[in-house]
Amino acid sequence: MQEFLPEVRRIAGEAADAILEVYQSVEFRVAVKEDFSPLTQADLASHRHIVAGLEHLAPELPVLSEESEGITYEQRQHWDTFWLVDPLDGTKEFLRRNGEFTINIALIREHRPVLGVVHLPVSGQTYWAVEREGAFRSANGETVRLQAARTVGQPVKVVASRSHALTPTVLFLDRMAQEHDLAVVSRGSALKLCMVAEGEADLYPRLAPTMEWDTAAAQCVVEQAGGRVTTLNNEPLRYNKEDLLNPFFMVASPATAPLWPAYL
Repeated sequence: MQEFLPEVRRIAGEAADAILEVYQSVEFRVAVKEDFSPLTQADLASHRHIVAGLEHLAPELPVLSEESEGITYEQRQHWDTFWLVDPLDGTKEFLRRNGEFTINIALIREHRPVLGVVHLPVSGQTYWAVEREGAFRSANGETVRLQAARTVGQPVKVVASRSHALTPTVLFLDRMAQEHDLAVVSRGSALKLCMVAEGEADLYPRLAPTMEWDTAAAQCVVEQAGGRVTTLNNEPLRYNKEDLLNPFFMVASPATAPLWPAYL
């Protein structure tokens, strides 16, 4: 896995160039998928580049991307190891031109993410992790090792979705605020998980729908930084299910992980 990492980071960086070419253009086309989520030329350009790069890097490993078509569960249920890709996570943030969108590439082995790369095209910042090797962030030529918070924040720093601040999340935070001071910030895409990994947030409650490709790469980063990504039953998120929809989940620092169940 460590041998894959430099090439995966390179592939993500080149896909970012394709995204930015669209992002910086005056106008671009936006389609609407069957689930009513937006789709741009940038999503498709990134998808094509990443899939081609990963197939060249490891021809024996299948690739499942958000923009893949025609891959059935009957085919992928036999996949022990495969790439799971979101070529542009945060298309709504892309359309708002706020820079809070990412490229997510994960290697899944036995239903767990064991390598993850999360790249921000606008800033050039990259988060990455490999199982048992730790989690890191690079920006402007500097690389730092990530560590999720070991003490409970004062106030507790909670990150929420910029595009999905729905009622269950509000109710959860209202209950938690009765016993803790909270500082709540909004971010888009996989950045929310990465904030927990680097100690910038203590907790990310996700009480709204996500898909497996939304979370896999960043889950690896969080876990290798010492944090936890679990269902509301405190079980790790699993991958390559028949239904690719994630259950609701919590991303927590090791210090905050014991606190949140009381406020569900």
